[in-house]
Amino acid sequence: MTVTLLTHPDCEDHYLPRHPERPERLLAVMERFNASGLADEVTRVQALEASQEELQLIHPADYVAHIEAQTPAEGQAVKVDPDTYMSSGSAKAARLAAGAAVQAARLVVQGEARRAFCAVRPPGHHAEVAAAMGFCLFNNVALAAQVALQSPAIERVAILDFDVHHCNGTVDIFQSRPEVLVCSSFQENFYPHRYLDFENEHIVNTPLAAGTRSKDFRLAIERSWLPAIQRHRPDFILISAGFDAHKDDPLAQLSLTTDDYRWITSLILDLAAEHAAGRLLSTLEGGYDLRALADSAEVHLAALHSQ
Repeated sequence: MTVTLLTHPDCEDHYLPRHPERPERLLAVMERFNASGLADEVTRVQALEASQEELQLIHPADYVAHIEAQTPAEGQAVKVDPDTYMSSGSAKAARLAAGAAVQAARLVVQGEARRAFCAVRPPGHHAEVAAAMGFCLFNNVALAAQVALQSPAIERVAILDFDVHHCNGTVDIFQSRPEVLVCSSFQENFYPHRYLDFENEHIVNTPLAAGTRSKDFRLAIERSWLPAIQRHRPDFILISAGFDAHKDDPLAQLSLTTDDYRWITSLILDLAAEHAAGRLLSTLEGGYDLRALADSAEVHLAALHSQ
């Protein structure tokens, strides 16, 4: 059974000139998948928009309405927080990104796919219960986790986030939900400057000093994530796949390589096989150097497909 790839071209309609979270990110990823032949080997599914009811599984109705109401006229853009914008196509793009996560969760839980990757934007892991921030409007991976937990077969899930920024939104949503293990590696003393020191048994924070390279990254993951996952025994594993800890990324100061993303994907696949009957869902988060992003996403999808 091949990996299922969910995406939609309208995710490119979320746009603000000179903003790092730009349509070219998704274009670079999809062009690489096409050029490598991966796009022809996987099962491709066009994403559908998340419904209002689905979004309200993790976000209050008034917050969802607020985001929709911020939509500007064609050709204009508005800031919903100092780093996060909306253009005329942003609300639909955000619904598609969230909807892809919903579809992927259902496909995997129902056994129609074993693994899924959502090549979408805007990203989601900074979106809190009722706050857009960090380029994120709706929390895609959190919504996927909540949808999975609606199934009687899924009692516990693990969200593993290796983006260079801490997943404050995911923690905010699940901070009092012990059935959801959240493991996050991130550059320490860095954006988003909240929840970085949050302590709870099901929240595992793995801060990394600026300049951290492959060896220390891998050791930190093995020492902090693996014991927590062994204790939690998740029925479903979800990945917030941010590739901005790459040494070439312009927005941070970690020094990971493309091979580190191959390594951590393989590690998570082994964990999914051991604990979750292979059930695995990944969704794109950060990554702002186009070549590094494309390289990293390629090895990530290739591992999901082949291992």
